Amino acid sequence: MEKVNLNSEETNLQKEIIGKISRHFGKTLEDATPKMVYTACALTARDKIMEKWAISHKEVKNEGSKKLYYLSFEFLMGRLFATNILNLMQTETYVNALRSLGYELSDIVELENDAGLGNGGLGRLAACFIDSLTTMDLPAYGCTIRYEYGLFRQKIVDGYQTELPDTWLENGNAWEIARPEESVIVKFGGQVYTDWNDGHFSFRYENAHSIIAMPYDVPLVGYDSKIVNKLRMWSAKAPDVMNMQEFNSGNYVRAMEEKQLAEVISKVLYPEDNHIEGKELRLKQQYFLVSATLQWILKEYEDRYGYDWKKLPEKAVIHINDTHPTLAIPELMRILIDEKGLGWDDAWEITTKTFAYTNHTVMSEALEKWPLDMFKKILPRVYMIVEEINRRLMIKLQEVYPNDFGKHKWMAIIADNQVFMANLCLATCFAINGVSKLHTKILTSDIFADYYRLDKSRFHSITNGITFRRWICNCNPKLAELITEKIGKSWIKDYKQLEKIKKYADDKDFQKRFADIKHSNKVKLAEYIKEHNGIEVDPDSIYDVQAKRLHEYKRQLMNVLHIMVEYNKLVENPDMEFTPKTYIFGAKAAPGYTRAKLIIKLINTVGEKINNDPRIKGKIKVVFLENYGVSIAEKLVVAADISEQISTAGKEASGTGNMKFMLNGAVTVGTLDGANVEMTEQVGEDNIYIFGLKADEVAARLKYNNSEEVKTIYSTNNALRKALDQLISGELEPENAHMFKDLYQTLLFGDYGYPDQYMVIRDFEDYCRIHERAARDYKDKKKWWHMAIMNTASCGYFSSDRTIDDYNKEIWHLKPIK
Repeated sequence: MEKVNLNSEETNLQKEIIGKISRHFGKTLEDATPKMVYTACALTARDKIMEKWAISHKEVKNEGSKKLYYLSFEFLMGRLFATNILNLMQTETYVNALRSLGYELSDIVELENDAGLGNGGLGRLAACFIDSLTTMDLPAYGCTIRYEYGLFRQKIVDGYQTELPDTWLENGNAWEIARPEESVIVKFGGQVYTDWNDGHFSFRYENAHSIIAMPYDVPLVGYDSKIVNKLRMWSAKAPDVMNMQEFNSGNYVRAMEEKQLAEVISKVLYPEDNHIEGKELRLKQQYFLVSATLQWILKEYEDRYGYDWKKLPEKAVIHINDTHPTLAIPELMRILIDEKGLGWDDAWEITTKTFAYTNHTVMSEALEKWPLDMFKKILPRVYMIVEEINRRLMIKLQEVYPNDFGKHKWMAIIADNQVFMANLCLATCFAINGVSKLHTKILTSDIFADYYRLDKSRFHSITNGITFRRWICNCNPKLAELITEKIGKSWIKDYKQLEKIKKYADDKDFQKRFADIKHSNKVKLAEYIKEHNGIEVDPDSIYDVQAKRLHEYKRQLMNVLHIMVEYNKLVENPDMEFTPKTYIFGAKAAPGYTRAKLIIKLINTVGEKINNDPRIKGKIKVVFLENYGVSIAEKLVVAADISEQISTAGKEASGTGNMKFMLNGAVTVGTLDGANVEMTEQVGEDNIYIFGLKADEVAARLKYNNSEEVKTIYSTNNALRKALDQLISGELEPENAHMFKDLYQTLLFGDYGYPDQYMVIRDFEDYCRIHERAARDYKDKKKWWHMAIMNTASCGYFSSDRTIDDYNKEIWHLKPIK
């Protein structure tokens, strides 16, 4: 074992780790497994956080501060150990203490499971927000479900995505604290009866199905922060462990059935909803989250401030992150009216001053709506409240838009035998936010335009952001050290300082060191790919990365068609001038999204063919990294040369992956969509590769069926036509020539006769052109590293600290804890 000279703090930490191994596992250090060492380290860090939390909780309570409750169906936290010790300013202490014990911190952090509490950008944004809120000493609580199995663990078998349970809790969660004493009851179904007592209506439930919501808290520490916030996760429990009468009768399965049916609510994130049972489960999950959270919020308020409910908006702001937690609105009304005795008008005034809403999509399938019969059956009392909100809304709309019944129907909460969640938010919340300039423009000029005209003051445009602590300090420490060496470390909390790096963009020594760090990260990623995929890739090739959820509008299909075109050219002329490229994909498709899963199969089929073709001499490699998540993202963003942000313009609300790649010196190939618009403004057109139709041009084409344009492109672009024809020729899959026919059909003929809905064919030529330009620029190392450094230096605007500062000034109005 290497001899390490430790200071007193490091020596004490070493003793703490050994003590945890002994007391927690009954093992000596020599007998402990690396997993045990990780747990011991996590527990020592948790101890430090808990001590800080106790003080923080007291200060927040003493100051009577207004709190933010951030309701999100997802919190994609990733691994917490490395982030927590970074935020505690303890990273070097742990590095040295572990090294003295014969371990490397970099190896230990890999043993932590990713918390399975999210899917993609929505959940990762929530995680960045809570980090920034805590770092800025703003009292805030994240609220979500403690999914036992998370989304799913993706396994690629014969090129296909298969879904396996994401057992992220199988080894426990060192960061969570169970709070059984704060459990609450959530009720579903049954009948609601109205009684008249002392001149007031009251509501009585009968035959309702009760579920226990038990909270688990994860303390969250900010970077060099004064306070500790928390993530509250709710787990579903059955009121009875088992039916003893059934068990004693020998009906063992039936004895446990009620428990299993109750606890399925918190089993899996996003259960498949292409059948009635899945839809019902999702609706139950959403109500379970908001009912438990609202009961907790109001109890906290009541314990602290008593029964003066009109002051609730002064002490609490509840933020709805996308439409999943929208049922919090009628649930607050229900509790205030049914349990606290308020009248409708008072309850409504409180509710409309308490809730804010962020919309994250313009995709119609993501604007949630529920079948009316299902809603009434599962949530009878909540439905009564929603129905009354809608009735009063219709009266208001008749006054504002008299006899415009088409508009009334579009804006209604209840219409066409469905309940529309977005409209419930729009009718209620005091603030509505879009997550980029373009996204907000689309909302206010199109899908939310009528509500915007009713009251423009409620609408905001606060662009998303990412936390620098995780997405450069934690995952790219060498680059963080280089930046700190040049401009000091204040940039970690003051995002505006990062632009000082711009003056080094043409500095020869800085460029070399920047490039060396990138190359080192590329070598590490190459080793990971070799180990996990068995593919050898060249760290000197261009690493071109597209890592995000698999959806047609994100256009992974356009990317792979372009790869096929390049491959075909190399086959025809192996000695042509060509900059070697490694194309890397990371993506999960929703289990029921057949076409998205077929695109994954196509990527893997094309990769198998290209990677094993000696004719092209390894000039192209294609890699699909299975089970994409936060930890894999941390490996990709630091190694990428090119970041693919190629969604159909007008479809991506913002994106945050684009920001993570930009921060770490990747150059974006992208459309003017989402936050790419503002990225172009920040970095300048010379340092980003923009191509394709703009949002208004896409919208214009979607208004009519322009099959002729698609046919013309197909007939005149020989390279594209060849790649498309290969989808059905049997060249890719000789034993199943029709495997990719659906992809061919949707591009050229479309669903319901509308071809190329996501503009893959229309944007393809421009996409190829921009790639050719990027390949030429990559050869000019001075120019390339200038561009890369300018991307890092221009990323300050996309710090989640800036985003949270804007939210707080415009919407929340929280005060930092002193």
